Amino acid sequence: MTEPRDYRPTVFLPKTDFPMKAGLPQKEPVILSRWQAEDIYRKVRESRKGREKFILHDGPPYANGDMHIGHALNHILKDMVCRTQTLRGKDAPYVPGWDCHGLPIEWKVEEEYRKKKKNKDEVPPKEFRAECRAYAQKWVDVQREQLKRLGINGDWDNPYLTMDSQAEGTIVRELLKFAESGQLYRGAKPVMWSPVEKTALAEAEVEYEDIVSTQVDVAFEIVESPIAELVGAHAVIWTTTPWTIPVNQALAYGPEVAYWLVHATDGRKYLVAFDLVTQFLSRTGLGLLDQPGMPEDAEGLLLHGLSKAFNGSDLAGTICRHPMHHLGGFFAKPRPMLPGDFVTTDSGTGLVHMAPDHGEDDFALCKAHGIEPVFAVQGDGKYREDWGWLGGQGSVINPKFNAPDGPICEALREAGGLLAASADYKHSYPHSWRSKAKVIYRCTPQWFVPMDRPVAHLPVIESAEQRWENEGGDQTVDEVPAAGARSLREIALSEVGRVRFVPEKGRNRIGAMVEGRPDWVLSRQRAWGVPITLFVDRKTGQYLNDPEVNARIVAAVMAEGVDAWDEERAQEYLGAKYRLEDYERVTDILDVWFDSGSTHAFVLESGRWPDLQWPANLYLEGSDQHRGWFQSSLLESCGTRGRAPYDAILTHGFTMDAKGMKMSKSLGNTISPIDLMRDYGADILRLWALSVDFTEDHRIGKEILQGVADQYRKLRNTYRYLLGALDGFTEAERLPVAEMPELEQYMLGLLGKLDATLRQAVDDFDYNTYVRALTDFCNEDLSAFFFDIRKDSLYCDAPSDPKRRAYRTVLDVLFHALVRYGAPVLVFTAEEVWSSRYPESDSVHLLEWPEVPAVEIDEARWAELRALRQTVNEAIEPLRREKVLGSGLEAVVTVPEGAPQADLAELFITATVNRGQGSEVTVERSTDHKCGRCWRLLPEVTEDGALCGRCDDVVTQIDASSAAGASA
Repeated sequence: MTEPRDYRPTVFLPKTDFPMKAGLPQKEPVILSRWQAEDIYRKVRESRKGREKFILHDGPPYANGDMHIGHALNHILKDMVCRTQTLRGKDAPYVPGWDCHGLPIEWKVEEEYRKKKKNKDEVPPKEFRAECRAYAQKWVDVQREQLKRLGINGDWDNPYLTMDSQAEGTIVRELLKFAESGQLYRGAKPVMWSPVEKTALAEAEVEYEDIVSTQVDVAFEIVESPIAELVGAHAVIWTTTPWTIPVNQALAYGPEVAYWLVHATDGRKYLVAFDLVTQFLSRTGLGLLDQPGMPEDAEGLLLHGLSKAFNGSDLAGTICRHPMHHLGGFFAKPRPMLPGDFVTTDSGTGLVHMAPDHGEDDFALCKAHGIEPVFAVQGDGKYREDWGWLGGQGSVINPKFNAPDGPICEALREAGGLLAASADYKHSYPHSWRSKAKVIYRCTPQWFVPMDRPVAHLPVIESAEQRWENEGGDQTVDEVPAAGARSLREIALSEVGRVRFVPEKGRNRIGAMVEGRPDWVLSRQRAWGVPITLFVDRKTGQYLNDPEVNARIVAAVMAEGVDAWDEERAQEYLGAKYRLEDYERVTDILDVWFDSGSTHAFVLESGRWPDLQWPANLYLEGSDQHRGWFQSSLLESCGTRGRAPYDAILTHGFTMDAKGMKMSKSLGNTISPIDLMRDYGADILRLWALSVDFTEDHRIGKEILQGVADQYRKLRNTYRYLLGALDGFTEAERLPVAEMPELEQYMLGLLGKLDATLRQAVDDFDYNTYVRALTDFCNEDLSAFFFDIRKDSLYCDAPSDPKRRAYRTVLDVLFHALVRYGAPVLVFTAEEVWSSRYPESDSVHLLEWPEVPAVEIDEARWAELRALRQTVNEAIEPLRREKVLGSGLEAVVTVPEGAPQADLAELFITATVNRGQGSEVTVERSTDHKCGRCWRLLPEVTEDGALCGRCDDVVTQIDASSAAGASA
């Protein structure tokens, strides 16, 4: 008896060296090195030369630490934008950049000084700036390598740095454009000030945290009033910043607020808002004079005639005196009561003490009544040495200084002005996001760009062809006549209405910020930054506006950087027309947001990166940049060019931990992208970033990443299957679409639908949909459907069989499409896949979007067939579990008579399919014998292990071919 033949060698199994185990942490650096050696970025640029451009301008990250998960997400998204636009055939260059000036870097260098017990103020400014520059360069180099490891394709050898001398010169030139168009002024206004960092802060540099403050009720004696009964009474104010009482200059009332004169048990009369009497009595512990058992509600008090109500407007002309008036001087001056529309009865007493040095409303109201700031609080948060009360003391943000038993409250208590003090008021308070210390409003002389002053001569630049000349700042377009002048706020809001926002809610967010923002504070009192290169006339207080002087300054900074703005060279810049002794050289530096807001001018217009052009198609950053870079860029460009420097803004949310909590070092829940790449590989991190709904806050964690890794393995397995199934495929095997079976035509139709979905996702910057559509197609339409059905044809049909040729032809179309679709997402894996099939070819990233056949399909019919297939699989599964069936190939299935016409046995991967009269699907085991090669149970197979007709023909051909080869 002979052994049955082993037919396995005659089966055409897929062949590939492409491994299922990815080994990304080991493979990716090798691929990255090859890209660098081949200068893949430049190759891509050359391949798209002359094509329509798509310009994404990189918002500069700060050069002061390792890349964090937010950096990774942001740069992966930017890379996805550029790669998908490149894939669509556009020229989409990417020039990375870094923000290098400003307080964070200066603060770090100062920390090193403090450790060495050095004083920054004793170090020559140039030396200090050199250390800041070196610190920034160190982190630029570190972050550059970390970002490159993510597979970000960019001009890494030539990034832009705001500390580059040409960048600094450009920033100076942009500032002087504002000056020359009359859009600068120096004024004293309250600004957010950090006593710890000793500088003004921008809104974007402030974060809010909950704190507990001391709340105080302070009495100001009324000394004059048109209402005689008020004289000798006390107006009561409530505040949570006791340190501002030593700088008080007035009181504010609400003109529409009703006030009461409360006769209290301490023998005094107190003026308090009608609605807040009960709260006032509760805080102070006071009662009503000699009226036990009287009602506490305001209506009851009014009915019993215990107090008299006044309209706020009746208080005009009332004068108070400061509780510390006995100190004389500043404190002995009258404190007028002024009408303030901002006064409410939400809390407190309905009267607000006014310190124009330390509040925006205070400043505006006092200035309108001729009361000017006194600048009592210094930059370090202490009162001036010569201040009449608490001179030289502070710091004003110290809780102990403001405490109920602190020096302010003690002095007020001794003077009889303190009615209540308790350290229990919980509220949100602004802090510096760098030092984490509390900030204050402080009035200091600063440089501002006005938001509401009409700009008489403003260029309106619409495109890259209409731009400012790089040298000297001359206009190349007509100026808007004075009659048509608009303010910076009006121009910016108009642009907010024009620009595309993704997601759309970003429009309202930045629009509300621009609509309500104060004048732009440009100045900072620090050392590491671009100087405000102005000379101020000592007599008039006006800055010098001379284009020739400005040109000399710009040229010097362009050549030598910020160190060129030096006192020793001041006369050189002024030239022969002006004398240095007549001018003050401004020593403030620019807000770092002006630096980054000017990058569009340096990067897109300078010609240093000839692949770029102005304006940008897209800016892409986190949603916090609506008040940061998006806005500073908008204002800078609107103030110098009359339009935004971008046509669209794409924003992403923030990455939370797996529980949805904000990441912080103190909580120990930070996740390092560097560690993730070491453990998983960059492609897994990229797949995660592009799979989440990045427009909202999103999560990352071990389980989430494990799910992403599983998703990656399925995609990798799809590529591996395609490579194996296409082994040896040649053009001679290709079959025209018209000659293909219906299933192949259906799959090409589905590919066309996927192609349209992905194109739309690229246009919408909807990468969550992009990745989901791609993975669903690979998993559901290919692996679980098409590949499953056609494996019999691939393994067992003759190579010349039209069905097998059609299948492999479609697999080839799928390969070329899917490797391109996947390349922007899985940049390393796609390169590995492509080079596995085409080892001598150029990089996959030089390819363009695939052309897929246009095939119409009957979607309704196929939806019905696939639903029926699912029903059949569900009916087979119990029989498999019960070991009645070894596989679906042993099943005889009966389906309703009305089921769509098709080769259902092939579609269901069963032995046979019959049509019955019922409406249910039934399954039983076939009584036919199993083919020894394809394992199908067919009537033509005479016994188990024998061959069906198809397999017999194929094996005969194989045997004949082998015999012919052997005889040769």
